[in-house]
Amino acid sequence: MEKLYKRGRLMYIIEAGVEYLISILVADMYLARLTKALGIGDNVTGILSSVISLGCLFQLVATLLRRGKSKPIVIAFSVLNQLLFMFLYVIPLTDWDKGVRQGIFIVTIVLAYFFYNVVHPKKINWLMSLVDDGKRGRFTAKKEVISLVLGVAFNFAMGALIEHYEAQGNIRGAFILCGASIFGFMVIHTLTMLLTVEKEQEKPAERENVKNGSIFDALKDKNVLKVTLVFCLWQISNACATPFYGAYKENDLGFDAVFGVAILGAIYALARSIFSFVWGKYADKYSFARMLQICFTIAGIAFLVNAFCRPENGMVVYTIYYTLNAIAMGGINSALINLCYDYVTPDKRTDALAVSLAISGVCGFLTTLAVSPIVSAVQKNANTVFGMSIYAQQLLSALAFVMTMLTMLYVTFSMVKRGKSPRAIKLREENEQ
Repeated sequence: MEKLYKRGRLMYIIEAGVEYLISILVADMYLARLTKALGIGDNVTGILSSVISLGCLFQLVATLLRRGKSKPIVIAFSVLNQLLFMFLYVIPLTDWDKGVRQGIFIVTIVLAYFFYNVVHPKKINWLMSLVDDGKRGRFTAKKEVISLVLGVAFNFAMGALIEHYEAQGNIRGAFILCGASIFGFMVIHTLTMLLTVEKEQEKPAERENVKNGSIFDALKDKNVLKVTLVFCLWQISNACATPFYGAYKENDLGFDAVFGVAILGAIYALARSIFSFVWGKYADKYSFARMLQICFTIAGIAFLVNAFCRPENGMVVYTIYYTLNAIAMGGINSALINLCYDYVTPDKRTDALAVSLAISGVCGFLTTLAVSPIVSAVQKNANTVFGMSIYAQQLLSALAFVMTMLTMLYVTFSMVKRGKSPRAIKLREENEQ
């Protein structure tokens, strides 16, 4: 079986890399190009960007998908999700009415994230079960680094091709290329999961009540609530500003596809790759909570830097922000998921992850919805606030800085200072020996 698990871990790394390439094509400046072609404004584009967070609400459905194997439903829903992502690039090519195209686009992206998020906790639980507990930090780092390297190569190639099509005034050709790429990646992604073994699950009780051993039981667990609050605070911090950055780079800072996607992507990947290994080793030795304390501090500084980003200094300041953000995200993403493994018992991990992602996703979406009027108001006022030339994204970056530092303080006092997670206690005992 160990050979099958080893192959499964390799397939997991490839699966994550291909899924990352697909995610690139439906986010940030790629999404901004699509919405621009459909005549959708910056404030709505920001809200659509945060649909990723809202989609996590659908992960509550995962708490109902408890019986049977994970593999079949994960594969089926992943295919549906990726076909819908591909369809996003078909919509601008149609001759439908503008309002109809915008409506179909919004429905499609929501459905796409519905199918993605419903099975995401089951997929993570399935694939992470193939990794030894003591190696999760380093394995996650390796997986992320490989994804980032693939992303760099892909961004340079795709960026150059899109620039070529745009220079010819052929944006339709660029959209066809992106849609076809998603389809090709979908085929590879499906094959990796088909080749991945699934561990045998423990037999469930004969009668399983939805209120017992599911979402309601998870919410009664103090450790689950503690982890969920970290998820929520970070989502709120992030949702204050980042959903609006794609349109900011495209429409105000004036970044082209080569710099805005490829060059920045390479810088991001290099910084995140280096620090992913650093954070992974640090977390395996000390704890993911301690790693989050440091990473949230760096993320807060990044938002503060971006509060000074304007068209006249955009290339320099945004690059500094993006680099700091990459360093922080090299630890944040893996740490959040691994908090569930540190604080929650194995039988509750799928539910804990689903609940944390769902509730935090709603918080993130509502945050973006709440700050969206700020973007509209500032833009309608010719980017002027109290007589000063200020862009909406600068204000939102300052707000994100404050929220991120509050998140860091919560982790410090509720987790790091107490150090009561089962894994943290075990690590401390091992280090003292």
